[in-house]
Amino acid sequence: MNAAIRAVVRTSNYRGLEVFGIMRGYSGMIEDDIYQMSSRSVANIIQRGGTILKTARSKDFYSEDGRKKAYANLVKRGIDGLVVIGGDGSFTGAYKLSKEFGIPCIGLPGTIDKDLYGTDFTIGFDTAANTAVQAIDKIRDTAESHDRLFVVEVMGRHAGYIALHSGIATGAENILMPEVNTTLDEMVASLSEQEKRKKLVNLVIVAEGYMPDPSQPHLKGAAETTRLIEERLKGLEIRVTILGHIQRGGPPSCMDRFIASRMGYHAVECLIEGRHNVMVGILHNNMHYTPLEIAIREKQKISEDWMNIVKILAS
Repeated sequence: MNAAIRAVVRTSNYRGLEVFGIMRGYSGMIEDDIYQMSSRSVANIIQRGGTILKTARSKDFYSEDGRKKAYANLVKRGIDGLVVIGGDGSFTGAYKLSKEFGIPCIGLPGTIDKDLYGTDFTIGFDTAANTAVQAIDKIRDTAESHDRLFVVEVMGRHAGYIALHSGIATGAENILMPEVNTTLDEMVASLSEQEKRKKLVNLVIVAEGYMPDPSQPHLKGAAETTRLIEERLKGLEIRVTILGHIQRGGPPSCMDRFIASRMGYHAVECLIEGRHNVMVGILHNNMHYTPLEIAIREKQKISEDWMNIVKILAS
């Protein structure tokens, strides 16, 4: 996100526009925690994880009164366009603000889940996936030395893209995602077959939102998956690792810095050109502009082709 902020600020300055940073998102907009930014404001941030503007959820912004207060602060500062970095929740807020008060908004897809419709890349995904791969590679070294099943949980409450990408990249035998209804019986049969073939490594990647038993939707992730496997495969030694928030931090990858810079530049160009209320994305290496209402409503889908690749490469 810092790379995107940097690109927005420097492109705006280059175009002769004033640009302001809003601290903690919509909370800062309501509280008037807003300050003018210059090129110096974004010096030496492109290599830093997180965001210098910080982030927060705002219950007050859900109300019309809260949005009125936020808009009044924008008017007071002379702000007549917004660039919002975030996911569908942030875009929903921007869409409502734009519809109610007529302020142009541009969305930049900032989510490690890569679940936003209309773009092949989201800011943060590549870094998160690479962090997961590095951790799983280390776990795999241990897995080769011990006759155990290793279950690794990666982030993804509603989307399995980190699980899919890191699982394929690390040669996992099973990849379990919220979007794909892999039954426990199917997984147990697969693990049993691998055991018969004496595979050197048994590695299962689980997205945190995966439900091993759809009849109990409150039970999710690696811990519950492991418990149910243990009930069916007696005597199998299983080790669980939950990567957690390690995936959300650290220096961003080259790819993330590159796409964030590209998207930030085009966000400002959109405002100048009068292309409003869209999410700036990249499809097939071309800039793509998806109306915010569609970006909010639609979701990325994991194709059957990907699942075939997972199945064949794990055989």
